[in-house]
Amino acid sequence: MNRDELKEKYGKKRVPHEWRKTDWFTTLVVTFFGSGMSPKAPGTMGSLAAAIVAYPMAILSSRYWFQYTHVINEQTTGTRSYGLFLVAALIVFFASIPFVKKAMKDTGTEDPGWIVIDEVCGIFMSLAFIPAEIIIAHPWILAAAFGLFRVFDILKPLGIHKFEKFPGAWGVMADDLLGGFYTGILIWLSFIAFPFLG
Repeated sequence: MNRDELKEKYGKKRVPHEWRKTDWFTTLVVTFFGSGMSPKAPGTMGSLAAAIVAYPMAILSSRYWFQYTHVINEQTTGTRSYGLFLVAALIVFFASIPFVKKAMKDTGTEDPGWIVIDEVCGIFMSLAFIPAEIIIAHPWILAAAFGLFRVFDILKPLGIHKFEKFPGAWGVMADDLLGGFYTGILIWLSFIAFPFLG
């Protein structure tokens, strides 16, 4: 995004409490339990809330989710749990579309800052390529995912801005899903390049 587009999107004054015009359950979903109601940087607050929730999700994944035995040179090195965050990102993506659509229709807005369920989807996608056990052992990964995702979410490089132009709720959700995908790939590549991290 260029400077003028950034100013238009993030510099505009928002109508306070416009989310009150829709029903409470829709508000609960699209603001991710109120994290998007922050008067300053609601997208950042929504992303932070998702990153915080991701840690207990990783713990649950390591105990109850699909696992496989990790073997190197014919020696077992432990189990790895993959897939929970990918499934969570896709569920959040598709399940949120009708709520985002309703929220924007009820309030007469288009991608308002307080809708942060798209950031939640992006954070979950950012963690989709990392085993839960590594996230638990190295919580800094959550901070890395948070920081990288916010960069992609704000600057929207590599075609992300085109996804934002999809119609209605699809555009609200799709650009963050792609931003999360790029973030996840970068984190995954860092583990490939520097295996001592994991």
